[in-house]
Amino acid sequence: MKRKLEISELIFKVISYTLLTVFALGCLYPFLYAISASISGRHAVEYGEIVLFPKDVQFDAFSQMFGDNMFWNAYSNTLFLTFYGTLWALGVAILGAYALSKKRLLFRKFFNFYLVFTMWFAAGIVPQYLNYLATKDVFNSMGITDDKWLVVIAMGMAAMNIILLRNAFENVPGEIEEAAIVDGASEFQVLQKVFIPMSKSTIATVALFFAISRWNGYFWARQMISNQNEHPLQVFIRLRLEQYTDPEAMAGWNYSYASDSVIYALIVCSIVPILIIYPFIQKYFAKGVNVGGVKE
Repeated sequence: MKRKLEISELIFKVISYTLLTVFALGCLYPFLYAISASISGRHAVEYGEIVLFPKDVQFDAFSQMFGDNMFWNAYSNTLFLTFYGTLWALGVAILGAYALSKKRLLFRKFFNFYLVFTMWFAAGIVPQYLNYLATKDVFNSMGITDDKWLVVIAMGMAAMNIILLRNAFENVPGEIEEAAIVDGASEFQVLQKVFIPMSKSTIATVALFFAISRWNGYFWARQMISNQNEHPLQVFIRLRLEQYTDPEAMAGWNYSYASDSVIYALIVCSIVPILIIYPFIQKYFAKGVNVGGVKE
């Protein structure tokens, strides 16, 4: 038998659900507006007639975007950075978290403190930029001229994600590890057969964090990747935005769609992959953060 809610509980639930609904709609509205603006006619977009639903529906902006070879090149670069960047960062995070979770690690407390210290006091943009330049010179001396690898490898550390994984590994029962060692398992086998399977939720959550970070990466990609053919999607969108908002460059624009519609079409296409992937990982999200964020 369900307990009857008290007046105070009922009021709290009504207010909470109302605020959450308003917040959710506020988050959803920009995306819906971007879709409407990307498929609306030029007059409706330029004169601000789009509020929620599209007007004078046409898909010329998407046709123009899909016909741009630079768009597909940027998309492939983003997929490259996201895939390899996530694999590299996740591998570094798992190995680092596994080592830091072991009480037998020499100077364990110092390393853990040093990891947290980097979250409190960052070096700053200028030292970080100089460090990346020095790393780029090392890569060039090794014959690696593709700047995408610099973004993948040099930016593979994330202290917060390592801490989440470390806490998740510390929650793995020690008896299971001891049993695996007694059976003759090596350190890598213990990590592969015990810790990783028992921390799938946290690993999936951290992988999602890394993937979103690499997919949305803009600043360092623009600073460090000099070859325009290697620019990821976010940099490509920014360059197109600068082009389409330049009055001189747009003086002869006579298409049936607005230049802003192309930008909105780019934004929609950059968001869709994350929207497709997220529902499959969402089931791990809450559990992964709770397991990795709470230390028993």
